[in-house]
Amino acid sequence: MALTSSMISPISVFVLLLSVALVFASATTGESMYGYDPNHIPEDKSAEPEAQEKLLSTTLGIQGIIYCRSGSKLTPLEGAVVRITCQVVDDDNECETVYSDETDADGYFFKTLSPLKQLTDGLKVIKECKAFLEDSPMEDCKVPTDVNGGISGALLNSYRILNNKSIKLFKVGPFFYTSETQYSDPNNGY
Repeated sequence: MALTSSMISPISVFVLLLSVALVFASATTGESMYGYDPNHIPEDKSAEPEAQEKLLSTTLGIQGIIYCRSGSKLTPLEGAVVRITCQVVDDDNECETVYSDETDADGYFFKTLSPLKQLTDGLKVIKECKAFLEDSPMEDCKVPTDVNGGISGALLNSYRILNNKSIKLFKVGPFFYTSETQYSDPNNGY
């Protein structure tokens, strides 16, 4: 017996209605993993110890290079120091300042700090940080320049994650000192 177009239409309608009925039944049983459950309360994952542990274990790392510029010649500046100033989330607009260790023979510095600050009234979260040139050990190369924010402050805004060390690594600079007086005091630092 061959199917005719008049027989296909009632079969198609029946299959469609049967499919809709099955979907409706599975969505309203309450035992299915699919569909809306008005009694469902989502899990609060922020209170889980793992989430808290992850937040506390992420350290901020700041790295960069400092050079002495004499004319067109650049020399890595060993022994220079960078100041890192961070605003803390509170009502007082408090700032926290830390200093890098002295740069190595390649002019490289690296400093780590915690994203949380312990205060007498509890933990405070660091909101924003800037890196500034602080000190040069060379008498003939002691004038800071504002190239890349060396004087006004280089905002720490982009980073890469070092998962194996739980570090958010920020890169600033390069920064430059010179022997030529070019200093102007911008008032937009911290």
